[in-house]
Amino acid sequence: MESVLPASEANRRWGRAKVRHLIDSGRWQRPWARVVVTHNGPLDRRERIAATWLAAPPGSVVSGLTGLELDGLRGFEDSRVFLTLPQGRRPTALPPSELHWSTCLELGVDVHVARTPRRTIIARSLVDAASWSAHQRHARVLIIAAFQQGLVQADAVTAALERRGTCRHRALIVESVLDALGGIQSLPERDFTWIWRVLGLPPPTRQQRLKGADGQYYLDAYWRELDLAVEIHGAPHRAVNRWDADVVRANEVAITGSRVLVFTSFAIRRERAVVADQLLRMARRCGWTGQAPTREEFLALDALERRPAA
Repeated sequence: MESVLPASEANRRWGRAKVRHLIDSGRWQRPWARVVVTHNGPLDRRERIAATWLAAPPGSVVSGLTGLELDGLRGFEDSRVFLTLPQGRRPTALPPSELHWSTCLELGVDVHVARTPRRTIIARSLVDAASWSAHQRHARVLIIAAFQQGLVQADAVTAALERRGTCRHRALIVESVLDALGGIQSLPERDFTWIWRVLGLPPPTRQQRLKGADGQYYLDAYWRELDLAVEIHGAPHRAVNRWDADVVRANEVAITGSRVLVFTSFAIRRERAVVADQLLRMARRCGWTGQAPTREEFLALDALERRPAA
């Protein structure tokens, strides 16, 4: 950012006396120690990021959502400036910012070599931003959006996650990478099977073939006796035509008279009580009269099933 410079660089270019005069006369400004801005107006977003980074202790880097913003991620605007400081460094006076600390800030591995402001590589910024998210849904959407916008590759995210070590939402980040890739391993079949079994529903037919007006369709799960179908979506598709095809398929299934429920893989893994409630109510509407656990009983079983084995 040419308009935001370290004070030492400004002094080298124009001389300490001239820089002091320009600041004292109000033509330039020094918003923070060691930072010179070569105009007297408000700082725009990129200037504020640069000034915050320059005011931080040596070795600090822009990271998380702010690093992703600088590297082109769209749709996740955040007014905060995220910084990661070397472990043990303590700031004296900084602009308002969200601070984190790390022992892994190796140049060329964790941090971009030549980009300014100095910031973590995209995969590391993504893993950090997801792990710092307060909500699981936000972390999941971040991961998928970065893949959809073509900013990262799975190998880079996996390497960044391994290097990052233990962090919040780690399992969710791995799941979201698989969902973004869209492979068969992304479908949470085990979780969905556990849900319908606990509800007491009969086994559905998996990958049931159904002939529609425009061809044949395969349903993820189908209860023939109830004429009830369930579709599981791993993640929104990168290709619009693929997404259109899924919508058309769901409509064709509904036109045949079958009732269709659509769940995301996130809901089946992380919001099983919601999935169970909707599946049970639809099964009742389709005529199923079997005995099912109450919501409280389901929640207790869910908590027990999720508990790590001793």
